[in-house]
Amino acid sequence: MSTSQITVAIFSLIAVFSAAYADGAQLGGFKPIKNLNDPYIQDIAKFAVEEYNKRSPNGHRLRLVNVVKGESQVVAGTNYRLTIAANDDHQYLAVVYDRPWQHYRSLTSFNAVSV
Repeated sequence: MSTSQITVAIFSLIAVFSAAYADGAQLGGFKPIKNLNDPYIQDIAKFAVEEYNKRSPNGHRLRLVNVVKGESQVVAGTNYRLTIAANDDHQYLAVVYDRPWQHYRSLTSFNAVSV
């Protein structure tokens, strides 16, 4: 790569970072999900509850009532951090890692939260 190509690449990166910060975004940070009723977000939430039910050692089974709050973080895929209301009148914080182009989805954590 020539010196001029390196210079152009560096200035391009600076422009991207500057635009992101000027827009108020934090690179790599979680951003609010605007439409919690989006079918894809609902599918992520259902997946989280189903995985919790599969892993529950005591046979505790939950049913999704609704998504109360959600944030997403773009990494080498997308992390979804969703606050989920369940049929047991509790809320849970679920983190799901999703790479749809590889048909890969994983429940990273699922914990009760106090309201």
